[in-house]
Amino acid sequence: MSTNTPLMPKATAVWLVDNTALSFEQIGEFCKLHPLEVKGIADGEVAQGIKGLDPISTGQLSRDEIALAEKDPHRRLKLLDPKVRLPEQKKRRGPRYTPVSRRHDRPNAILWLLRNHPELKDAQIIRLVGTTKATIQSIKDRTHWNSPQLSPMDPVTLGLCSQIDLDMEVQKAAKDRPAAVAEDRGATLLPSEVTTGADDLDHEPAGRGRGRESLDLETVFAKLGGSKKTEGTDDDEHADE
Repeated sequence: MSTNTPLMPKATAVWLVDNTALSFEQIGEFCKLHPLEVKGIADGEVAQGIKGLDPISTGQLSRDEIALAEKDPHRRLKLLDPKVRLPEQKKRRGPRYTPVSRRHDRPNAILWLLRNHPELKDAQIIRLVGTTKATIQSIKDRTHWNSPQLSPMDPVTLGLCSQIDLDMEVQKAAKDRPAAVAEDRGATLLPSEVTTGADDLDHEPAGRGRGRESLDLETVFAKLGGSKKTEGTDDDEHADE
């Protein structure tokens, strides 16, 4: 038994009834139709006005396969493998259906999402609660007709979406969000070396500081005095000469 169904099953069955000696069971098995329905096609009671489709010209059956099945009533027709493989179409998820009894809770859920997850895009909120972009914008602008009476409510608690779907959308929004700018934390503490050195200077005894000043002055004057003495000795030497 073939798991695939031929193109236009009833049109194919009409052609097989008119152009082959296959049994009703064989045609019904191949076209996924009931044998009584195939008998109705042969009697002209079913599929009136449907033009037969040749499965040989469409590459679904071969003449040899039909000839072998005509000789053996117990043989089942085998659908030929298609020469071209078409990619499977992914089902697009439409807007989420919201029961009538829950539709009046959608604005409250939208308000909750806007407050607790501002990173979510409008398209993500639409997927979660099945609303429209105009409704989201009116709630943002506080122009919704029932805006004064709205109160934020968790959409998971309201039954408008599942916790898994909400977590997935939040994770997607977090990935798409740019890296946050580092926060300004204000003034920071100075290094310990700086603060310790400043404290030592502030708490230094007065006498010790004066001693350093006097020592520095004596050193300066001593150097000046030495330089004057050397100048005097040089003048004396020149005078002797």
